[in-house]
Amino acid sequence: MTRPLGFTGNLLFRDSEKRGPDSLPDALADPRLRVCLLAERSFLTTGPDDAPDAFFDRAGAQALGADMAEAVLLGHRPGDGAPVVVATAPVPPEGTSGVRAMDLRGLAMSGVLKSDDEGTLGQAQHLLYWNRRTRHCGVCGGKTEAEAGGLRRRCTACGEMFFPRTDPVVIMLVHDGADRCLLGRQKQFAPGMYSALAGFVEPGETLEDAVRREVLEESGLTVGAVTYHASQPWPFPGSLMIGCFGRALGDEVRYDADELEDCRWFDRAEVRAMLAGTHQGGIGAPKPFAIASILIRAFAEGSVPG
Repeated sequence: MTRPLGFTGNLLFRDSEKRGPDSLPDALADPRLRVCLLAERSFLTTGPDDAPDAFFDRAGAQALGADMAEAVLLGHRPGDGAPVVVATAPVPPEGTSGVRAMDLRGLAMSGVLKSDDEGTLGQAQHLLYWNRRTRHCGVCGGKTEAEAGGLRRRCTACGEMFFPRTDPVVIMLVHDGADRCLLGRQKQFAPGMYSALAGFVEPGETLEDAVRREVLEESGLTVGAVTYHASQPWPFPGSLMIGCFGRALGDEVRYDADELEDCRWFDRAEVRAMLAGTHQGGIGAPKPFAIASILIRAFAEGSVPG
């Protein structure tokens, strides 16, 4: 069975529209409560390396110094209805028995989490980071307080309400309609890795125009037809990756060296070798948890719209 795309397996029932002032207190008082803990930039886990558990009961979370006053309600699990929250905690002192701090990106890349747990942790990181960064009103500068279990914040001075922000990002695999696709490489990528081009959607811009603009800016290529393929939550810190295919109208690449270290065409045989880890030049593709891998694999399998 193919592993689901990273962070897309969240099964929690969020009940966002029906939350009230008692939603979080009721959740914290529920004996079924499960808590995930973010210590600086890592989640606390227990259990073996190949099957870590990132959820604690209330007593376990408090023993690790969880700040339950700032907890965010994520939702309720299907089946048993257990409420799930995220809270901050200090990094455990060295030698704390059985508890480790593990980075979410590393957890996702390793594929050791269950898909629904990985999706829940992605939601948790996104919401907790947003709450941290929205402590003051952008209108009057007053202090904001969380409402609805952390799904919105209200200014205590002027009453302005704020809702969690999600930044749309287009990520696109450009192809020539035949046997080649365009891949680029940024300096911070892992050695040898090439990926699809990507960029933020700008205000007043459609997804199709964002694809065309980003490709032109980064590679010098003009794109015609654009088709949507899939999307992926990306909690670093809070984006939605919108995967598309774009048909190039030319083939001369003039990439922006300030944005990319390299950008060039790859034929389908090369792409298949990249995915298999057998490329003669040592070139590789993104890990399967990333939407870029899904786009590249679709091209390799010949399932890209012409």
